[in-house]
Amino acid sequence: MAVTISVALCTYNGARFLDRQFASILAGELLPTEIVVADDGSSDDTVTIVRAWLDRAQTLGVTVGFLDDGGHLGVTANFARAIAACTSEIIALADQDDLWHPSRLREVAATFEARPDLLLQHADARLIDKDDRPLGLTLFEALGVTDDDRAVINSGDGFARYLRRNLATGATVAFRRRLFEVARPLPAEWVHDEWLTIIGAAVGEVAVSDSQVIDYRQHGSNEIGVSAPTLRYKIRRMLATSPERNAALARRTAVLAERLAAMTTVSAHHRDAAATKARFESLRASLPVSRLPRLAGILAANRVGRRHFGGPGGYATLASQGRLDMVRDLLQKRA
Repeated sequence: MAVTISVALCTYNGARFLDRQFASILAGELLPTEIVVADDGSSDDTVTIVRAWLDRAQTLGVTVGFLDDGGHLGVTANFARAIAACTSEIIALADQDDLWHPSRLREVAATFEARPDLLLQHADARLIDKDDRPLGLTLFEALGVTDDDRAVINSGDGFARYLRRNLATGATVAFRRRLFEVARPLPAEWVHDEWLTIIGAAVGEVAVSDSQVIDYRQHGSNEIGVSAPTLRYKIRRMLATSPERNAALARRTAVLAERLAAMTTVSAHHRDAAATKARFESLRASLPVSRLPRLAGILAANRVGRRHFGGPGGYATLASQGRLDMVRDLLQKRA
């Protein structure tokens, strides 16, 4: 039986690229059942452009919805209301400035029809610039998503990978409506795509596709973008002063651990893993200013998780950049 698919598209001062994005969605090999757009208080021509394209979509038989009265909510809250307004079984997320490949929804439909227990899938993308020119890099290459990451996730054991760091980019994500019901409310500490993915991996099946399903635009004004993981970039990140980063990670993981602890559908193993990650990030957030006692704190954090995860635990297992984050925690300046 064919699945129904809603597109949840969020906009904010996106007039520059919206025509190209809507055109790519409506030129697809499979049209969506529904398009729901949520505008986050745009002050340019975004609303006028959206209304014109939604009128066009209706002539093609697509059901439409437009939410433009919420003021400025921010990315996560705006996507949450767009998703909540969708009525289809499958929801595909869309950013305002990308380009969909013609096969995107056809591939989504085939995947979810073949796998009735699959809750969420995310995919690769081709990176392009503001003028639609390819940057010679894929999204997975920029994020450092490895063959091993993909194999582990597709084997059904991806929770620990997503717990360590986010690997899913919302513009490539599609998921079942029932996952949103489990994951809501979406916490302010998390970006919507990260939260849906980690909750999906905690309660069921998540898959990752090698297909490049969109052109993911990098133009300097992205709400959330990516950078190539060059050695220079890694060194710059390692040495940058970022006093709030560890505190934010601690808040995020504490929220996750608390939510999973209250969910009876989550295994004890996953609940314990989230609690372990929260303990690790809490230790990192409370590292002393002086480097010598800070080193002792780093070594203590590096012992966390060895029993639960096996192997080295600590930074190698739990930090988003592995042992590089250990060096980062030691070298970064702290007030």
